[in-house]
Amino acid sequence: MKPGLTLSLFILAYILMAGCTNSPEHSAPKVIVGAERSEIYLPMLAGKKVGLVINQSSMVDSVHLINFLVSKGVDVNGIYAPEHGYKGNVERGKDVDGTTDPETGIPVYSLYGKNRKPTPEILEGIDVMVFDMQDVGVRFFTYINTMTRVMEASAENGIKVMVLDRPNPIGYYVDGPMLEPGFESGVGLYPIPVVHGLTVGEYAMMVNGERWLKDGIQCDLEVIKVENYTHETKYQLPVFPSPNLAEMKSIYLYPSICLFEGAEVNEGRGTYKPFQQFGAPYYTPQDFSYVPKSIPVLALHPKFEGETCYGYDLSGMTLSQLQDIRQLEIKYVIDFYQKCNDKENFFTPFFDKLAGTDQLRKQIIEGLSEEQIRASWQEDLDKFKLMRKNYLLYDEN
Repeated sequence: MKPGLTLSLFILAYILMAGCTNSPEHSAPKVIVGAERSEIYLPMLAGKKVGLVINQSSMVDSVHLINFLVSKGVDVNGIYAPEHGYKGNVERGKDVDGTTDPETGIPVYSLYGKNRKPTPEILEGIDVMVFDMQDVGVRFFTYINTMTRVMEASAENGIKVMVLDRPNPIGYYVDGPMLEPGFESGVGLYPIPVVHGLTVGEYAMMVNGERWLKDGIQCDLEVIKVENYTHETKYQLPVFPSPNLAEMKSIYLYPSICLFEGAEVNEGRGTYKPFQQFGAPYYTPQDFSYVPKSIPVLALHPKFEGETCYGYDLSGMTLSQLQDIRQLEIKYVIDFYQKCNDKENFFTPFFDKLAGTDQLRKQIIEGLSEEQIRASWQEDLDKFKLMRKNYLLYDEN
């Protein structure tokens, strides 16, 4: 190859690389997730019977954790499947069935069906339960509830729990109302705000340390840390955690827009931009519209299926703009409530479960401003942030 051509190709490659480097993050060392630090955890699993709480995000580089561990001679005795299943192909809220992994023959047990907490029968013979799933840092995303139920069952049955930690993509802020006693549910078990700012490993340590498990029991917990990560790292997920969170834009907007799952507003389900667009037939002005439809895996029979919904499309926002939003946006819920003609039926009982309290709903009905509502969270948030510092494994810039 001619020297001039070689130089030209080099310059072209450099320009292309520079075009992809739109943030200082690209010059930072590569984030190494817990699952990739096998030199630490493989010796701990040697000679043990292992259970895996996993899904499609449980990757070791380009290899799934199941196959990686089996190839290393780890005795995997059971796979425990969360919401969306261990392959991530089950629709939101649908029961996950037990089966057998076709590649390895390892039995698969459902933790999102009749039993949300592992029973002693399906834990029989297990020495270590390994949890490795990508979370999104929001209280009502159910994977952390699956993890804490596994912690509780493991503590009751003398089983060690190992969390292979992964970054929190919105771990750089904490916000929203706290879950209050009496509002515990499948989308919130413990007193944390909607956006908690913790990795799954840090959250496991908090649950254990604060003795939130049943009867104050604590599990034998080991967290394999992430390398080269801080809470300001804008981590881009290599594998997305659920069918409707298949873009970073959806993940950044999810904490705020998911509140519409408890209201008469379509949150973008039934479209290919879930949580990036939202609307309802009654909304005005009618500048933007879409029609929700049934889409296999993504959404079957979404709210207002087949009806024209008017509202917002935030999909045009850049990742940088979305990362600058460091708070739970309640202005959209307030806006739609004010525009709704049938205010008595605007909120569903699920809204209080998502909020973790009935106060947010009552404040919106009473006509409090966004600033007044946000001010009402502050004292609880300050207390939580102080407690949170005790469990942080990673720096905050």
